[in-house]
Amino acid sequence: MHSNNNPLVSVIIPAYNHEQFVQDTIHSIVAQTYQNIELIIINDGSKDNTWNKINELKEVCEKRFVRICFETQENLGVCLTLNNLIQRAQGDYIYIIASDDVAKPYAISTLLENIQKKQAVVAVGDNEIIDYDGKRIGWNKKRKSCDLKHAKYKTFGDFLKLKNKQQTFGTYEELLKGNHIPNGCLIEKKSLLQIPKFTTEAPLEDYFMHLQLAKIGTYCFIDEVLFSYRWHANNTIKKTELMKIISDKTLQYEEKLVATMSNKSWNNILRKEKYKIITLFSFGKKIKLYKTRELFRKKTILEILGRKYIIKSN
Repeated sequence: MHSNNNPLVSVIIPAYNHEQFVQDTIHSIVAQTYQNIELIIINDGSKDNTWNKINELKEVCEKRFVRICFETQENLGVCLTLNNLIQRAQGDYIYIIASDDVAKPYAISTLLENIQKKQAVVAVGDNEIIDYDGKRIGWNKKRKSCDLKHAKYKTFGDFLKLKNKQQTFGTYEELLKGNHIPNGCLIEKKSLLQIPKFTTEAPLEDYFMHLQLAKIGTYCFIDEVLFSYRWHANNTIKKTELMKIISDKTLQYEEKLVATMSNKSWNNILRKEKYKIITLFSFGKKIKLYKTRELFRKKTILEILGRKYIIKSN
């Protein structure tokens, strides 16, 4: 099903209440220029016509992909649904896309080329923003949708200020300030299997995943629009108070994980650091990372989320 030059890519779609969008999402995967793809979709107990819309395209998908897996379940939420999707994936790489978003035709081929070349665990491109009807829009300074011509932020990357994060993109320390990874990631599956499973204790699932993956490898950002992020009334990211709650809860769970990390895990993170002293800020809490000149002969003190950790070399 795959070779070294043409690895199998598993596209996984957690689908929920997107009857008006899900076929656009599926069609965007059908149209991929990269051929060796399997498509795995789980309908997470949608209350609308999403499951029927998915099945309407089953024959098209069977002809296009090397393997398909369409399932429906009682509503479990996105975290547990992602675990189920990953468990069913047989590919060397996993591409995650929500059931209301759209991938550019060359997205997977571009990401795969870069993730292999850079030997990264994650590759991702920029996102354009589209409205309910699929028309490209931008954001004003208050992150309200507006005509692209008058937009302060023409892409998600503009909003995330990714041009200023070229050196620190996808590092654990930068992620502690907040999630700055766009949508439409291609992920090395063997790395994904090394990190803890998604959990409702860390409800901001993409942020949780990136915090874990950043501990074991590097990220690759392609400064090119490879994905269309749909901006509509039901985006969770629009619910500011909810986002604050689930972000805080996710970081609280991360603190628990940090407390159990081994020296080997910390050394893997710290080995990638280029600076002796870094000051970080996350949700108003000051975080300092002190790195000694001789990392493997002296102690390293990491203060994260208000606690100090002494890391000694093995």
